[in-house]
Amino acid sequence: MRLLSAWLFLLVIGGAVSAAERPNIIVLFSDDAGYADFGFQPGVRADMKRLTPHIDSIARDGVRLSAAYMSGAVCSPSRAGLMTGRYQQRFGHDNNIPPGYLKGGLPLSETFGTKRLRGVGYKTGLIGKWHLGYPPSFHPNRRGFDWFYGCLQGSRSYFPYAKPHPYRVLQENGRATPETGYVTDRLGDAACRFIGEHREEPFYLFVSFTAPHGPLQAKPAHLKKLAGIPAGKRRRYAGLVVSLDENVGKILAALKTNELDRRTLVIFTNDNGGQTKTGANNFPLRGRKGQLWEGGIRVACAMRWPGRIAAATVLDDPVISLDFLPTFLAVAGAKPEPGWKLDGVNLLSRLTGSGKAPLPSRHLFWRGGGSNGPIAVRHGDWKMIHNRQVNAQPELYHLGDDIRETVDLAEKHPRRLAALLSQARAWEGELIEPRWGKGSKPTR
Repeated sequence: MRLLSAWLFLLVIGGAVSAAERPNIIVLFSDDAGYADFGFQPGVRADMKRLTPHIDSIARDGVRLSAAYMSGAVCSPSRAGLMTGRYQQRFGHDNNIPPGYLKGGLPLSETFGTKRLRGVGYKTGLIGKWHLGYPPSFHPNRRGFDWFYGCLQGSRSYFPYAKPHPYRVLQENGRATPETGYVTDRLGDAACRFIGEHREEPFYLFVSFTAPHGPLQAKPAHLKKLAGIPAGKRRRYAGLVVSLDENVGKILAALKTNELDRRTLVIFTNDNGGQTKTGANNFPLRGRKGQLWEGGIRVACAMRWPGRIAAATVLDDPVISLDFLPTFLAVAGAKPEPGWKLDGVNLLSRLTGSGKAPLPSRHLFWRGGGSNGPIAVRHGDWKMIHNRQVNAQPELYHLGDDIRETVDLAEKHPRRLAALLSQARAWEGELIEPRWGKGSKPTR
C-alpha cells in the first residue's frame, strides 16, 4: 500500500512514474561561497563568470531561486535548520558547535528528515562535512544516514594530514580512511560511488562539500590556470570553487551514466552568506557570513528536475532552507509525522509549475547568539534588522527597491517597523537560549 500511495502521488504531481522509479534527491551544498561567485548568478563578476559551468548547468536546465535564504548565518546552525526543517533557535542551536565539544550537539529530541525518508524506502547518504555533534550518539549514522563518508568537524585541510585528528579525518561509517588525495575530489568520488551502488533504489544524498571554506588550499594546477586573477586570497579562493565545480560535474555525469538524471531532483546551494574575509564576493548584497544583512543569509540556489521543473526559469518568491524538508517529503510521497512542527512549506507545486500563484505571504526570521544577539525578519519585500548592540536601533529596508540595504526607512514607516518588531518578538518568545557559544548560560 505504501508503494501504491507513492505511485499515485507521483501520478498526480505530473507524470505516470512507477513505484520503483520514485525520484532521487541530491543536495549539493557548498560552504562559505559568495552570492556572486557562480556563473548563473546575475551579479557574477568577470573573474568567476566562466569558472562554474557544471553548477551553472543546474540553473540552465532548471530553476534559479533569486531570493533563497539559509536559516542561519554560519555553518552549523544552517545545517541544523535544513536537516530538521525547524528554526534551529527553537532547540538552542544559534551558534557553531565549538571544535571538540563533547557535551552534546543537535539535540537528540529533534527528528532528522532522513529518518522519515528512510522509513518510506529511501537509502540515505551524507558525504562531507557534518558539524552537528561529536559524541557517538550524535553521529550521522545515528541520525538517519545509512552511509556517512566525511569529517565530523567544520573544516579541515584539503591536502592529507601527516597525523589527522579523529574529528578531521575523513571517515566511512565511523572508521578512519587513509589520508590520500585532494579532499574535494574524494568527496566527489564518494558521491559517485553512492549513486552507482544505489541506482536500483530511491536515494537521498546530501553532499556537504567543505569548499570553498578556508583554508585556501587550491590545487597548484588550478592556480596556474587562474593566472588572470591577481595573486592572493581571491585567486586561491577561486581555485577551491573550480575544484567544487569539477566535482559537481562528476556527480551530474554519474547520474547520466546510470540513467538517473531524469528522475533525480538536484539542488545546488550554499550554507550561508559568503565569507568575504577569505575571498568571497557577495555583490550586490551588504554583509558577509555571520551577519544578518542579506550578504550573511541570502544564498545562490538552483534546482533541476528534467521533465518536472521547466528549464531556464526563475522563481522570485522568498524561500528558506526550512522549506527543503517539506518539499523532499512531498517528492518522496511521505508526510510529516503527527505533531512534527515543521517551520517550512512545501515548494513542489511552485517548482513544477502546477502552482502558478506566488507562495502565500509569510514571515521569515533569523537570530544569532541568543536574545541579546542580532535578529531580523522579512515579510514581503520589507525587512527589519536589529543588531541589538549598544545604542543600536532597529532598521527597516525595502528589498524590492534596495537589495543593498542602504536606505533605512524606519523613520518614514514607523508602523511597518513596529509590526515587524512585534512579529520578531512573538517568534523569539518561542525560542530558547543557545546551548553553547555566544548568549549561552554557563553550565555548572
